[in-house]
Amino acid sequence: MGRNTRKRRTPLATKAIAASAALALGGGGLIWANFYASAHESNNQSWGGNQTKAATAQVATLSCPDVGQKLTNVPNAARQGVATELANLDKQITEAYNRLASTRDAQAKDPSFVQNAIVGPLKEKRAATIDRIRIDVQRVGGSFDNALKQLAACTTQTANQTNAGGQQQNGGQQQGGQQQNGGQQQGGQQQNGGQQQGGQQQGGQQGNVGGQAGNGPAAADFVDITKVAPNVQGKPRRTGNASTGTFTTRCGVNANKNHNTDNVIVAPGVANGAHHLHDYVGNQKVNAFSSNNTFLQGGTSCQNRSDLSSYYWPVVRVQDGTQDFDQNKDGGGKEGNVGRILVPAQAQIKYVGSPAGKVVAMPQFLRIITGDAKTTTNGLANANAHWSCTGFENKVQLTQQYPICPQGSKVVRTFAFQSCWDGKNIDSANHRTHVAFADPASGVCPNGFQAIPQLTMRLVYNINPPTIQNGQVKNAYAVDGFPEQLHKAATDHDDFISVTKNGLANKIANCINNGQNCA
Repeated sequence: MGRNTRKRRTPLATKAIAASAALALGGGGLIWANFYASAHESNNQSWGGNQTKAATAQVATLSCPDVGQKLTNVPNAARQGVATELANLDKQITEAYNRLASTRDAQAKDPSFVQNAIVGPLKEKRAATIDRIRIDVQRVGGSFDNALKQLAACTTQTANQTNAGGQQQNGGQQQGGQQQNGGQQQGGQQQNGGQQQGGQQQGGQQGNVGGQAGNGPAAADFVDITKVAPNVQGKPRRTGNASTGTFTTRCGVNANKNHNTDNVIVAPGVANGAHHLHDYVGNQKVNAFSSNNTFLQGGTSCQNRSDLSSYYWPVVRVQDGTQDFDQNKDGGGKEGNVGRILVPAQAQIKYVGSPAGKVVAMPQFLRIITGDAKTTTNGLANANAHWSCTGFENKVQLTQQYPICPQGSKVVRTFAFQSCWDGKNIDSANHRTHVAFADPASGVCPNGFQAIPQLTMRLVYNINPPTIQNGQVKNAYAVDGFPEQLHKAATDHDDFISVTKNGLANKIANCINNGQNCA
């Protein structure tokens, strides 16, 4: 997940990204391995299980350019084959991560082990995969940029060399791209006791990857929300032609535990293409092998039986030493996604209008991904995570850290999807460029795009607040993710496929355009 997108950045955000460009460039997979402590030891409970594991030695990293971000023009006839090969690249990174994590003794004894046994072979595998992508594209008459062949090589780094998004202040509210629903702090230097992920740390323990499985989150990934300065920005002013209505669809909280580790948008036809577990509400027949026809016959968890759309997001887990049903499965414990899965206490799905004008109905089978599952290595250009607490949502929204909420307050994840559509395509080669965000100041869509109902989602969780002691976090929580992404808050993302019947798409648009509040 998480390819390129169309966003307009503030000048300060642009400077923040430029400052870290040399480190964030491409990075399709950032891989950490403790030389002296395996990231996936079978005896994790021996050190307590519910607090971060302190890294006492140098941490090795490996950064691989994200090929999928560069593929913006793939012929339709080649997209299935290309998607399969991109999934192979993700699988190769996962395998390399596992090898790094399980060969700590060999790495300590032989300084050239990582290069000779992991990095070199990985480059060869990636080169062959990229060449298969070339063949898939050229076979159907498409053009292939040979510069993509240079993306095969991965580089090794130490922990303090990795910095996906520049430096932070106020507990780490930095957003590399355009903030859509909360206005995180753009750039700046971090001042608050080491609450920075990945890069320089002012007060935390350098190299502490942490987490119940040894791949995050760390203490620096959390911040006491009561100590964060307000950062929510005002919304664009409405014009006289604004579409002011709302449409709410009630689809439940996935109480029936409809889960899988696929991603039919990014990796169709590939089992475990996401390498992490998703919650699904709405359409009930969504997996890697689903088709548009499957969606129409899938049934729905929504009260409105005409809403067959699929709404899915990474699960949240509490790392309190417990395990869940997928402890020994791909996408679960075998890939560093551990702990007890939480069912949201609330899941609110609402479509809203444009402050700049009327909206057009969403096309059938439109796919939208918001956020980026790979921000730890891709940088924050596509980050669109929003973390807060009840009672603080109008004051503080976090992108790069999880909030520690005060007693009586609940953790809140919100998503505000891209609200501009190119008027032609229901998907694009990188799953990004067919949709865009409106200008944050005016609410106007980019040239060539038209406003559609903006999908917003608000997920609320009952979570006992984590505690931080001596640079370690106890009872951490985190979203599932690719194992090499270290369960960072900024990797949060959400996926959507629009599927409706009985004219529901037009009803949603008309309700919003007429200023009504419908459900």
